[in-house]
Amino acid sequence: MRHAHSVEQVRTAEAALMARLPDGTLMQRAAAGLAATCARLLPRVYGSRVLVLAGSGDNGGDALYAGARLARRGSTVHALLLAPDRAHPGGLADLLAAGGRVTADPTEFTRADLVLDGIVGIGGRGGLRPEAAPYAAMERGGPVVAVDVPSGVDPDTGEVPGAALRADVTVCFGTYKPGLLIDPGASHTGALHLVGIGLTLPPASVTSLQDEDLAALLPVPGTESDKYRRGVVGIAAGSARYPGAAVLSVAGALRGGAGAVRYVGTAAEEVVRRFPETLVTEGGPAGAGRVQAWVVGPGSGDGAEQALREALAAEVPVLVDADGLTELARLGPDALRERTAPTLLTPHTGEAARLLAGATGDAPPPAEELAAARLVTARRLAAAYRATVLLKGSTTVIADPSGEVRVNPTGTSWLATAGSGDVLSGLAGSLLAAGLPPLDAASAAAYLHGLAGRHAAEPGHPIAALDIATALPTAWRHRR
Repeated sequence: MRHAHSVEQVRTAEAALMARLPDGTLMQRAAAGLAATCARLLPRVYGSRVLVLAGSGDNGGDALYAGARLARRGSTVHALLLAPDRAHPGGLADLLAAGGRVTADPTEFTRADLVLDGIVGIGGRGGLRPEAAPYAAMERGGPVVAVDVPSGVDPDTGEVPGAALRADVTVCFGTYKPGLLIDPGASHTGALHLVGIGLTLPPASVTSLQDEDLAALLPVPGTESDKYRRGVVGIAAGSARYPGAAVLSVAGALRGGAGAVRYVGTAAEEVVRRFPETLVTEGGPAGAGRVQAWVVGPGSGDGAEQALREALAAEVPVLVDADGLTELARLGPDALRERTAPTLLTPHTGEAARLLAGATGDAPPPAEELAAARLVTARRLAAAYRATVLLKGSTTVIADPSGEVRVNPTGTSWLATAGSGDVLSGLAGSLLAAGLPPLDAASAAAYLHGLAGRHAAEPGHPIAALDIATALPTAWRHRR
């Protein structure tokens, strides 16, 4: 599991450690790890040109001390001070003593073999200040290495409210920061390198699954398993206008390990033609028979409200998607108040806007604003509806009502295709039916869905939603 801690958690841990260490020890640990990473990125250390962009405070100090270490190994190191009167005195003195120089020439940025971004650290908020903003758009000659966080990215949320540097590599000290895992900040981060500095940290505010975590979550049938023990997922999806949504949801559920899929809706003929193993029941969820979870809403059209009400009345986990979310937004959070079984909502940002409007009574906020603040949006929805929320997008963010968050690290832009979300809903529903708690079911489903998209699109070509479902067994098997 990749763990990411808030700035407040990091500051508290740093203060506790610094109280037990000689002055400057923590900064020297950070600088040593930073310099070692830079040395690996350079074709050679001796004779390379390194530029340190140093802001005020400890972040600039880390960069200056790292620059001094590279200078002692033969690099030509120049420091461009964004706040000369507030540059870290110890770091600057060490750099100068090692043979580094101060420059005021911004074109050094384009000529350097490597640039250290030490402008703003984890305490910074807002976009880059005017004196630093030009570097966000400037051409670079070599890689940019961010010190703890790319300058201009909010470390807690990933929001980018103005100009920000795009790093090729970000070196994190002690722990990852949530904003490095969540777009738009994640797209500024580049490759992540973690340098241990000895922090003792509380439970992380944000986590991200890795391959071994997924393997531990995925259900595997035992010798005594049958279709009911493995889980039966009910799918209430599709309509005369959108029969394909039913087919795709069923495909995701069957490829997601469900023991059986029970379908209700108007697209039964299309579903059975494609997947003859599907159990078909006339009517709605209320009369469908035994299931361990329901998926409601993909392409449901006019029948969404009744299907939603019947599914929510059942004492099993319910996943609500697409047209079901539109109906839930109209009904508001009160529709879930009496439920004792878990509920999982899977909106994109447009649906999230409608859900928030349904919870507050206000006009829907612009979807673009919600996409720019994904972590905040997912947590707001989870709290308002007292449900687990899988917020889809370039970074999929899963939040539960307690505030716990998982960020999905897999995926590809080729997943942005019609019906992709229907496959994801069926897949997540099958994992709910297998008994996974909603946070785990949503996290594992998003991870597998992203891997399947990668496999289907290799070596890089357009895919259709059914290709994603077809690639799920490969993703399940390889998990990488």
